Formats: sequence, structure tokens, C-alpha cells
Amino acid sequence: MLWLKAFHIFFVVSWFAGLFYLPRIFVNHAMAEESAVKERLKLMERKLYKFVTPIGALAVITGLWLWFGFGFTGGWLHLKTTLVAGLVAYHLYCGHLVKVFAADRNTRSHVWFRFFNEVPVLVLLAVVILVVVKPF
Repeated sequence: MLWLKAFHIFFVVSWFAGLFYLPRIFVNHAMAEESAVKERLKLMERKLYKFVTPIGALAVITGLWLWFGFGFTGGWLHLKTTLVAGLVAYHLYCGHLVKVFAADRNTRSHVWFRFFNEVPVLVLLAVVILVVVKPF
């Protein structure tokens, strides 16, 4: 079980690194005016999303394996799972935004993306508190 936990933590950390960086690229893309810069950011967005998606899937799979394979219980786990489901939706929405930027159809400002960028930070804080403290 400890090996599985170690890999789960590794995948979660890696997934969050991507979820922190990709929206930051969106901020820069929303501010960009030169076509060469926009094209470079499109490439970065696409490659990062393709790289981080299987890592996110492995984070979810190993988390479910820990839950169902080792019988963890508690209300904290249900709330954590709900937050992770929201994070999966956030990840998929980032994929949608990659396509929007690729088609040059973004209508949101860099300010909106700055707030959007904070969502995974708040989810991570809540998940860490739930896992460590197990308040209920």
C-alpha cells in the first residue's frame, strides 16, 4: 500500500503542477498581441495539456485504488472525492480552453484567467486539509 500511496502522491503533485501552469499560460495568451507569441503559446498549451492528462488519470486511478482496494472510509473521503471530481471537470474545461485559444476564439480577459488560475490552489488546500486532518 505504501508504494501505491507514493505513486498516488507523485501523480497528484505532477497533475497539480500542470493545472497550476496551464491557466498561467492562458493568462499570457489572453494578453499576447503578436502572432508569433500567440502561436508559441498555443503549442505550449496543447503539449502541456496532452502531457498532464494521462498523469491526472493516473492520479485518479491510484486514488480510487487506494479507496476501494484498501477500504478507506469517512465523510472526509466523500468530500475529497467530490473535490477531485470538480478538479477533473476543471481539467476538462482547460482542454476546452486549449481548443478555444487554438481557434483564436477566446473572449475572456487575462484578469478572468488570473482568477481561474486560483481554483486548483483552493482545491489543493481543501484536499490536503481533508486528508491530513480528517475532520469528519
